[in-house]
This record gives sequence, C-alpha cells and structure tokens, in this order.
Amino acid sequence: MAPRDFSFYLPGGRTGVLLVHGLGGTPTEMRFLGKRLARQGLSVLGLQLAGHCGSEADLLATGWTDWSASVDAGYARLRETADVVFIAGLSMGALLAVEFAARRPDDCAGIALYSTTLDYDGWNISRFRFLLPLVLALPFGRLIRITEAFPFGIKDSRLRSLVVSQMAAGESGAAGLPSLLGTSLDELHKLVARVKAGLDRVRVPALVVHSVEDDMSSAGNALYLARHLAGPVRTVLLNDCYHMITVDRQRGEVARLTADFIYETVASRVARSDRVAAE
Repeated sequence: MAPRDFSFYLPGGRTGVLLVHGLGGTPTEMRFLGKRLARQGLSVLGLQLAGHCGSEADLLATGWTDWSASVDAGYARLRETADVVFIAGLSMGALLAVEFAARRPDDCAGIALYSTTLDYDGWNISRFRFLLPLVLALPFGRLIRITEAFPFGIKDSRLRSLVVSQMAAGESGAAGLPSLLGTSLDELHKLVARVKAGLDRVRVPALVVHSVEDDMSSAGNALYLARHLAGPVRTVLLNDCYHMITVDRQRGEVARLTADFIYETVASRVARSDRVAAE
C-alpha cells in the first residue's frame, strides 16, 4: 500500500512557493508556514517527498534522486497556476531546493533555506559524528539505526510533547519517522556531496535562516552557504528555537522573513525587466 498523501495546496496569486520537508519528515512541518504565505497572496504547494509519510520500508525503497524527482514534479504542478516559483526547504528539504536551483537555474526565482543540514554538527549530536561516513561505508553500515533524541529539534515544550505523542502512536504522516536507517543517511550524504559541488552554480537570490541553538545542525551550515552560494544571500540567525524552525517558537518570524524575501525579489525582477524594456 502506498503512503497516504499529506501534501497540500493553498491557492493564491501568480507567485508560487514550493515547500519541501526534511528527511523522514512530513508536509505537516511546513503547513503553518504555508498558511501564513497563502494569507500574503501566494500560491503554496507543500509537497510530499517520495517514500515519506509511510513505513520505514517505503522510505528505504527511495533515494535522493527520487526525492529530487519529487521536487521536479511539485514544481511542474505549481507552475500550472504560478508564473514564477520559489522553493523553500527545511533541513534536507533545503538541500533539495539548492540542488534544484543549481540544476535548473532558469526555473527558480529564489530559494529559502531553513536549518540547512550539510553536516549533523548541532549541540545534541555525538562528538563521534565524524565516524559516520566511515561506518556507512562498511558492509553492515547501512543497517545501523539513528534514533531521534530529546528535544527532537523543538524548543517549545508544548509542541514537543505533541510531536512525541504522535511519534509514539506511529503517526508518521503527522510527525515523521522516529529513526532512520543507514541506507537513508547514506543517500543524504550523496545529496550533500552533490549540493556542495554545485553551490557555485546557484545564482538566484537566497534567504538562509538558521537557529544559533540548532540541536542538529549548527549555524555554521548557514555561514557556509553564505560564503559559497554564487547569488545574493540574506542570512538571518534566530535565537529562540531549535532545528525545526518552521514549527518552533519563532515560526511566525520565519514566515514573515520568507514573505518579505519573496515580494522583495519579485519587485526586483519587475524593476530589472522594466529597465531592460526601456533601454
């Protein structure tokens, strides 16, 4: 049985935003942001990546190329109602947004990158994390299991309790999977390598938002992007949330920053088009 479809579409104007969740995650983690952007007159599609929102076996049957293909399919769907499309992603979803912008530079107006995970180096990650790529390369490496630990990327205790209860109930469509096998982590590492190799081809405007208290991936990930992306970058560091910034305490600020970034980028595109027409 295929995983249930938890994707969502919120109609708006002719500017679209494609929202991409993280590895083992769910469109639910992008829904608050989607609703806020839709209120600002944007058309929003919160896509569901291949293999997600179902069982562990569903996820293991897919890899990074399948997740990238999901972004392509979401883009094609959103372009049916939008003239320009921005892509915004959380954690691995941010990597997929960068990968799309590098591969299809003419099809993306801009990218918003939340808690980008180039490296799991947050304060709640083992200091032996550097051994993970070596372990994954071993014959048994793809069988290791990494289980999410407290505080589960969420600083807000009320929201954290809700997510934990959903995980315990096996509601992967609402809270995502509680653990990941080495197979999926190996695919993530392949995606990271591809993204790093293509950063100098990403010339569209980028909004990079990260928490200085991120428990899974440090703010160093955001600073790395700011140094290596080839286009204009606005970097914002938050101070009252953990990894899941689209659902945590400063989710409203994330939505405001994103809406401002999109409308400022659109206005700049229009101004450039008018100047060219006048010449």
